[in-house]
Amino acid sequence: MNKTLLLPKTSLSVFALTAIAFSGIAQNQSKPNIVHIVADDVGYDDLSCFGSKDIHTPNLDALAESGIKFTSFYAPHGTCTPSRAALLTGRYAPRVNNNTGLYVLFPHSKHGLEDELEVSITELLKEQGYRTGLYGKWHLGHLPQYLPCVHGFDEFLGIPYPNDHGPERIGNSGWRPNGISDPAIPLIEQAQVIKRCDNNDLAELPALFTREACKFIYRSAKEDQPFYLQYANIETHTPWFVPKGFEGRSKAAAYGDAVEYLDTSVGIILNTLKRLKIEDNTIIVFTSDNGPLVHKDEELENCYGRFGFTDPDREHVLREGKYQERFEGGIKVSCIMKWPGHIPAATESDEPITGMDLFTTFAHIGGAEIPTDRVIDGKDIRDLMFGKEGAKSPHEAVYGFTATGRLMSVRYQNWKLILSGKHWTGNFDSPQLYDLTADMGEATNVASEHPGVVKKIMKMAENAKIAIKNNQPLK
Repeated sequence: MNKTLLLPKTSLSVFALTAIAFSGIAQNQSKPNIVHIVADDVGYDDLSCFGSKDIHTPNLDALAESGIKFTSFYAPHGTCTPSRAALLTGRYAPRVNNNTGLYVLFPHSKHGLEDELEVSITELLKEQGYRTGLYGKWHLGHLPQYLPCVHGFDEFLGIPYPNDHGPERIGNSGWRPNGISDPAIPLIEQAQVIKRCDNNDLAELPALFTREACKFIYRSAKEDQPFYLQYANIETHTPWFVPKGFEGRSKAAAYGDAVEYLDTSVGIILNTLKRLKIEDNTIIVFTSDNGPLVHKDEELENCYGRFGFTDPDREHVLREGKYQERFEGGIKVSCIMKWPGHIPAATESDEPITGMDLFTTFAHIGGAEIPTDRVIDGKDIRDLMFGKEGAKSPHEAVYGFTATGRLMSVRYQNWKLILSGKHWTGNFDSPQLYDLTADMGEATNVASEHPGVVKKIMKMAENAKIAIKNNQPLK
């Protein structure tokens, strides 16, 4: 990889640098490639194929038209680090690191995802002959012993934590030691810091990551090696910087520009697969790590101006957003999957599934065995992916745990139960029940009308809390 930060002028130049002399490379290997696009803080309805009216995402829309949309897909957590740890390990967030959990990490954090305690999907796939690469954001520990290449990634080019963990945030948020400012964001290749990025650099990193991801695809295809690529974009996380020339395109301000640039990057990656003639042997999965920002944040605005401005009047179909596991807006996110010849085109499923299911499903597709020395919460969802008649969710329920193990919510069939207790989203003296079929936005509490349902789910909740505490499987 070139360690020089290149500054492309347009998306065409991004692609041109990777497409020169492409004549098409048809892979002969039988194991499918896997491209997992992990969007950062993108809301459920922030894609036009999921209902957005002010953000245009033609490439993701086309992906949905050629594959399946999951409309009840749950990210494992409402914040970045715990959610990404669960995605990588297939385990609920409080189980990670030998049941200690993993909180949101900062530049001054001294801990991360422990390789000795966890098994990642990349480690399993490497054992099956996969080349593995991560381009974009990591956020599971910035010290050398926690970086991606320790966890089964052959290649890594990216940033170790979010792009707003820079020197602008001078201890104002309460998460940082008083008076200690963060260093400039490091750009890391493998385990080496190759550049400290100012805001102009951060704006051009999305193009760099797209370009290098395409080069990774090309190298893997040329060597006829199956690959797992995690493309973890950064521009949809504050500050919403995009490469020069892409500003002001969206009707949803800087955030909308960022989502539309992500869509452009997705289109470039899809086109690379097509030009190499390997799209038919490639599984593409688009998800988000958690829901979007929905509340104004004065500190972000002071640091980044319009690139940190959240419009509180912008409407979403789900209640609340990131930073919580109570309401749908924090953990229910858009999900699209495509695999020509296996996943029926233009299909949709509302069966509840989770980000942790990708661990088990990718492992099975890649020929790997699931570890038996630990609890794996992810289930195999191939029947749902492939549109098998009568296929149902493999989960009795989906649980909204905090990283510390506090249970906030339970999704059971069409019901969503919010547990009682104090929280910044509201203090509830008793559980609240919502019928998501009739009330997707969780506006009307119907607990008093369905006491039997509340009792049933509360019993499930108590069993789930015991299972997490005692390191036992959930149903």
